[in-house]
Amino acid sequence: MKFWTVDAFSHEIFHGNPAGVCIVEQFPEEDLMQKIAAEINLSETAFVIPKQHGHFDIRWFTPVTEVNLCGHATLAAAHILWNDHDIAKGFEKIYFDSHSGILAAQNNKDSITLDFPAYNAELISMPDGLSEALGISPIAVSKAHDDYIVEVHSIKAVKKLVPDISKLKEVNCRGVIVTACGNEGDEYDFVSRFFAPRVGVDEDPVTGSAHCKLAPYWAERLGKNEFHAYQASKRGGVLEIRYEHERVFLTGKAITAFAGKFLNIKK
Repeated sequence: MKFWTVDAFSHEIFHGNPAGVCIVEQFPEEDLMQKIAAEINLSETAFVIPKQHGHFDIRWFTPVTEVNLCGHATLAAAHILWNDHDIAKGFEKIYFDSHSGILAAQNNKDSITLDFPAYNAELISMPDGLSEALGISPIAVSKAHDDYIVEVHSIKAVKKLVPDISKLKEVNCRGVIVTACGNEGDEYDFVSRFFAPRVGVDEDPVTGSAHCKLAPYWAERLGKNEFHAYQASKRGGVLEIRYEHERVFLTGKAITAFAGKFLNIKK
């Protein structure tokens, strides 16, 4: 089985978020897909089945579990299908059938735009253990689908944050998004970081699915629907975002980092 690793939401290698991509004729058994994802050991590995007329099936696995939506691994898969795999050539737009519905990817030549669902947030009281795990007192906490959004006072506070991962793992949610808006004249409209130790990802470098929640969140607060955003992990990544009609359009670049082949796999 051939696989690729792609640095997504970056135009240069060793930045952005690395994802594994496996193109298969049919999905292997779930246990085998999980073992492959654990062996690749990136935050997500995408398994993709080519169908007809620019349509594909896609599933995503972290090193420990399957997830319902992953932006950077979808971007990575689209990049491979257009650049390292003949089957998507000739299609400017391709479609992925997933657990989160039909997702689209548009080839912009020098970037890719993903068409993803939006998830609105609702203000909540502080969940048990969250403030202690983060070591901060946030402005507000919201619940957006399966994640918490934690707004803090400044971009500096986002970047300096050192959460207690063992305590964060006890917080009852898929992941925790910590975010702050920029000031007038800043390079980015908002900055974020994403922590998901309960699904095997202590800190994700650049998270498309988190921005499906951040886009409507900041649209309501900033009164705009287009954003230049930065995820302030160690690797870092830049996203161009548009929010409209309950969809989030995420635009980013990608670069192939590695191609390999699994040997001795018993299907």
